[in-house]
Amino acid sequence: MPVKGIIRRQCIPIIYTRGTHYEVGYDIGRTFASLIQNFLEISINLNESYIPAYETIEGKKAYDDTLECVKKNFPQYVEEIQGTADGAKVPFYKLFLLHLDDITPKASGRNGYKESSGCSTVCVNQKDAVILGHTEDALSQTLNHFYIVSAHIINDQPQGRWAIKEERFSSLCYAGHLPGYTMNYNHHGLVFSVNTLSAQKLLPGKTPRHFITRALLSAENFEQAHKILRDTGNGIADGCSINMTFLDNDGDRIFHNIEMAPAYDNQESQLNIQLGNPGQNLIHCNKYLRINIPEITSFMLKSSVARLRVLESYTDPLDMKRITDMLGDQSDPKYKVFQEIGPEDKIKTIAVGIFDCIKRTWALYGDNPVSNEPLVVIPLVLKDP
Repeated sequence: MPVKGIIRRQCIPIIYTRGTHYEVGYDIGRTFASLIQNFLEISINLNESYIPAYETIEGKKAYDDTLECVKKNFPQYVEEIQGTADGAKVPFYKLFLLHLDDITPKASGRNGYKESSGCSTVCVNQKDAVILGHTEDALSQTLNHFYIVSAHIINDQPQGRWAIKEERFSSLCYAGHLPGYTMNYNHHGLVFSVNTLSAQKLLPGKTPRHFITRALLSAENFEQAHKILRDTGNGIADGCSINMTFLDNDGDRIFHNIEMAPAYDNQESQLNIQLGNPGQNLIHCNKYLRINIPEITSFMLKSSVARLRVLESYTDPLDMKRITDMLGDQSDPKYKVFQEIGPEDKIKTIAVGIFDCIKRTWALYGDNPVSNEPLVVIPLVLKDP
């Protein structure tokens, strides 16, 4: 059910919430019920790919096996999704299917929806500019169906495989989705963004990337972050790229780009880590650059090659003006960094975020940053030492 004539709204709603995982999820669902309900109604991926796959024997088994895996390792995040479903008065299974992406279609012999979302990330590590900039690109129905969650989660007992009692973070979220899969920061000073990667072979019964990145919101340091991403004993079911740094750093500032690929041959994610040391920059889009595995040939993959070429053409010095120029670039005739040619486009850049690690701010744009001011600039508030 394609959506025609979507109009970009200059609005990013935000919720501040505190409680258990279920309570936070419920508050999110209750507050954004209309957005979540509408998104479930118009989502092409959900209605034309995920649900039909779920209704097959193979797809239902993939769903059940993956749900059993995350209930065992991350029961608190399953409770979070259940709270969102209850608060929004929508079925749990539909929200869980969103978190599986193409795992169920692949298991049922389908290829999923033919167009995929994407995004571009630029990490600049210069003397006077220490910045993580990110475009959030998605299928056009996602436009205007997102919000910011600023949550403080407190539990009486340690939760999940990493025994977490407290989490405090802010995250841009697609309607009905767990926090963590777009651009985010936590009160330990972790700043990170995510680039979707599309391996051809996916693994039901392992950890979906949405749960890995949700768990990453609890990381206190690089060592913990790598442990969460490695997910030893299970491993990731699909794949993505993580771009991250910590605001409070011993020694020089370092950015990490971490490519994650499915745990094909053992019980942990494949990781390849590239460092952005002082004076270096990192750029990543939606193609594996260092892990050699078969990928789905799609608009996203072709666009990623073109966007990477455009972004790498920008040379130092990369100050704030140059970074907004990069993230808003529309010079390629077909595959633009800021994706929006007309109202019928299947892929759009729905938001742009720029984390300034020196000023400790997060600027969020609802439109092209070349010609628009940010809708909001959020201070990055860290936990007292």
